[in-house]
Amino acid sequence: MIPTRRQIQAIPGPAWAALLALAFTAAGCGRVPRVHGPLEHDAYVWQRDWSTNVIESVAVHGPAFRRLVILGAEVSWRDGQPRVVRVPFRFPEPGGTTNRLLAAPGIALRIGPFPGPFLPGDASTRWLAGTVRSLLEEARRLGFTPSELQLDFDCAESRLEGYRVWVEALRREAAPVPLFITALPSWLKRSSFAGLARSADGFILQVHSIARPRNAGDPFQLCDPEAALRAVESAARVGVPFRVALPTYGYLVAFGANGEFLGASAEGPPPQRPAQSTLHELSADPAAMSRLVMTWTGDRPSAMRGLIWYRLPVAGDRFNWRWPTLGTVMTGHAPRSRLEARARESMPGLFDIELQNSGDADRSGPVGIRAHWTRSSLVGRDGIRGFATQSGGLGDVLFTNAICRLRAGDTAGIGWIRLDSSVALTLEVLSPPALRD
Repeated sequence: MIPTRRQIQAIPGPAWAALLALAFTAAGCGRVPRVHGPLEHDAYVWQRDWSTNVIESVAVHGPAFRRLVILGAEVSWRDGQPRVVRVPFRFPEPGGTTNRLLAAPGIALRIGPFPGPFLPGDASTRWLAGTVRSLLEEARRLGFTPSELQLDFDCAESRLEGYRVWVEALRREAAPVPLFITALPSWLKRSSFAGLARSADGFILQVHSIARPRNAGDPFQLCDPEAALRAVESAARVGVPFRVALPTYGYLVAFGANGEFLGASAEGPPPQRPAQSTLHELSADPAAMSRLVMTWTGDRPSAMRGLIWYRLPVAGDRFNWRWPTLGTVMTGHAPRSRLEARARESMPGLFDIELQNSGDADRSGPVGIRAHWTRSSLVGRDGIRGFATQSGGLGDVLFTNAICRLRAGDTAGIGWIRLDSSVALTLEVLSPPALRD
């Protein structure tokens, strides 16, 4: 029997991995060939604007991955006619002076919903083949041959057999560059999926999704670890090499006054909402993802060839992990936040209070900072960024915030204290239980 989510959360990391391996073996999953050992890690670069921050992240963090897969173009259909938006990527030449450690990237072609028909040699198939050809030619003009081509198609489950027509045609067009397709766990239940998967060089199993919650009371998450484990075991039975895509991102969800779903947004503008609505932030859980890494490092189907993270951390992303978080999760360890408070005396007796997250995970939740001193009198105090202040007695001020969000590596001012003389100020970060006291 596979453990429930509540049971998993109560089990220490190594024991959790061993228990899941035993559970799958007992369920008959041990019949597929198994391997263990370090996983290969890839990452997506899904930005449409290759800003300075994107280029810098590729150069600095790209070598940590086996390869990067960059968004090359997006296709949509209007009245049966294709429209394409090309991404002007600027990936540095492998082995060039920019960064000799970078491997040649893969290129992803995103294709929006298409109802069919899927016919060999028809206008739609020929047009997509031409788009693939131009993407590969553009890469070669930039000085590299892509390591792979990925098709990320919003295909209806009932159309998988037709999709196979496209895959076979585009694989011939891309050769000798290998072609991979992205797939959803629900596709694994379709009899037509095995043939579709075999028509490509492999597939990427996306075990994350933005599911639309019905109301604010519904539990929702980007990636259910239990479901991801089951999907990987099912995928292994297809007999085709695959990678698993895991999330690093998050987004805002808006709910109305009665709890009804209003909309969601990520890096773009926040969703439109009435005055009485509320916002919830939903993010990939680093601890849960690290447990998946640890589990698959210890035991996985041999057909599972690694992980691909969506997406590469880039400075300025509001709802994506910072690099310290992803770097730690990739090792199979759970990242942790670490709050440190400090005071800067800008002039005699005037202290600016700052809070820093020096850990490798974002911090969100209640926090308090107690400032203490002796041999001086309080002249004034105030909090900023949502922090309130209260006096805890002679020579003592407490700064509190019920919902303090501080990302890994960030520092934020939280307020100030004015004393009548320059003295030593002692700061203490309080845990939530201490705040309740």
